[in-house]
Amino acid sequence: MARVRKAVFPVAGLGTRFLPATKANPKEMLPVVDKPVVQYAAEEAVAAGAEVLIFITGRNKAPISDHFDISYELENELERKNKHELLKVAREVVPEGVDCIYIRQNLPLGLGHAVNRAKNIVGNDPFFVVLPDDLVHSNGKNCLQQMNDAFEEKECSMIGVQQVPDRDVSRYGIIGGEKENDRLTRVTEIVEKPKLEEAPSNWGVIGRYLLTPRIFELLDETRPDAGGEIQLTDAIARLIKEQDVYACDFEGKRYDCGNKLGYLEATVEMALEHPELKDDFWQYLSDFVDQRRNGE
Repeated sequence: MARVRKAVFPVAGLGTRFLPATKANPKEMLPVVDKPVVQYAAEEAVAAGAEVLIFITGRNKAPISDHFDISYELENELERKNKHELLKVAREVVPEGVDCIYIRQNLPLGLGHAVNRAKNIVGNDPFFVVLPDDLVHSNGKNCLQQMNDAFEEKECSMIGVQQVPDRDVSRYGIIGGEKENDRLTRVTEIVEKPKLEEAPSNWGVIGRYLLTPRIFELLDETRPDAGGEIQLTDAIARLIKEQDVYACDFEGKRYDCGNKLGYLEATVEMALEHPELKDDFWQYLSDFVDQRRNGE
């Protein structure tokens, strides 16, 4: 099967959980330390071999395309002032040889509809789907690289999963299956946001997929759910009946930057690994905790 060279980023959501910050600014552009969350997702895909980044956008998402574009004025100013390190940072937002494509999702018809908007660009090749709300940090191979390794072995679709608390099962797509080894489970069923008592397991799907192109034909045939949305989960449930699909329990920590607590956790923990900030920030946190304990 062909190498995975394309990654789809559904970024058309409104980000209502972060209002008013997202009233005029896309939630994907909220920074975690010094990078917007969408850049972390793009860097993960590029490191896994993606050469074409396909962003499924909506209204008021122009800052995303601006971020991944060349900023001549900024670069000229940095070069004029001999700020070469900052110039390097600005130019490396999109590595050389990587193309960005933007497609408008003109109606809010769900994740499945958003992914299906990319079919003419993806064509007949396997591809990544990356939801930037999920920031996944790994010290070794990143999540998509691990999934791609499994894909090269199994030559079938992969879904990123993690165990979720029982109280959160109804918030996720949940898989059931036959465990093959410590990291891979052959999926036999997948259910979108089930009640706890009806869930096949507590393994929740997170925002990382590696899909075969057959998914596009199945999305074309998928009917909207009760809320009028086309669910990617429903198409994957049909794919399971035709092809093997594996769930990948990846190594690394996932932060749900789609909610405020997860976003704050990511900001703190990524700052504690930032080469310029980690020591001073750790000292600040230590002093702050001591002050709170002492009632100051």
